[in-house]
Amino acid sequence: MNRHSLASLPFSGPVLASHLLIGGGVVMVLSCHLLSGVYAGMLAYLLIQCGTPLVERRVGSARGRLVMTGALAVVVVALLSGLVLWITSRLHGQGGMDALWDKIAQTIDGASGQLPAWVLDKLPNTAEEVKAEVVQSLREHAAELRILGKEAGLVLAHVLIGLIIGAMVAVQGSETGASRGPLAVALRQRIACFYQSFRSVFGAQGKISLINAGFTAVYLLALLPLLGIHLPFSKTMVLITALVGLLPVVGNLISNTIIVLVALSVSMEAALLSLGFLVILHKLEYFLNARIVGAEIHARAWELLLAMVVMETLFGVGGVALAPVLYCHIKQELKGRGLI
Repeated sequence: MNRHSLASLPFSGPVLASHLLIGGGVVMVLSCHLLSGVYAGMLAYLLIQCGTPLVERRVGSARGRLVMTGALAVVVVALLSGLVLWITSRLHGQGGMDALWDKIAQTIDGASGQLPAWVLDKLPNTAEEVKAEVVQSLREHAAELRILGKEAGLVLAHVLIGLIIGAMVAVQGSETGASRGPLAVALRQRIACFYQSFRSVFGAQGKISLINAGFTAVYLLALLPLLGIHLPFSKTMVLITALVGLLPVVGNLISNTIIVLVALSVSMEAALLSLGFLVILHKLEYFLNARIVGAEIHARAWELLLAMVVMETLFGVGGVALAPVLYCHIKQELKGRGLI
């Protein structure tokens, strides 16, 4: 979606209505907890669109291209569905998130045995009460995760339905329809701009997430064992790093906190070593953000962080996940009309 295509459409009643419809759709998706299905659909559409040029070069007839694109859509949906099922089983199976949260709670509960005496002396008199509240909060959160596990089937169904819908839209996207009215044209431009924002954000954060997960895997699965340190839940933490790494800034804070707390359950030396490694990796990510995220979506880290804070306040965790895409979409719309 380029700047001229947006500016070519006058800001009339249909254009205003299309913005209101998109805004209402965003609120509905977040309120009904359908974001996982929407993201899954756009991801399936993105992957099929990336493979479509290869199909068009190899098949000449229109019917043949449609058949081959349909076959590609089936393969993409099957692969993504298998990946989702594997991630779900990994996080909720033995040694998954439930056990990880329990381990973190136990680590904080026994922190007095890991921290040096001079650190404990510096703590306020109410440190035990604060620690007890944190531990209790973590234990309650672990219980909530078990309850949410019962609803995982519903989220999984949303993801699978989203994959199918995204594949259907991608297969039928090449078909030329009849002339559309002004509202349909305006709404189609809004949706195209939103999809382009998703593609830019997913591409940029996907690269950073893979790099972070790769370095984390080398550290947890190779470097620490060479030093004689074996952290529990290492593979699960690598998977969590890859998943939460799709969230700018906040994702690293989540994964780093988990790794340091799990390392603290082993020894203070392991926690300090992990903290040092993650600080170095975090500094490296500043350069990655400037080069990758800045080039893809033209947004600084503080802009995305502010957008995520606002969206989290309004819509919770779903707002955090949608904030980068929505911010990029709004910024592209404003740039398209020469307002910024």
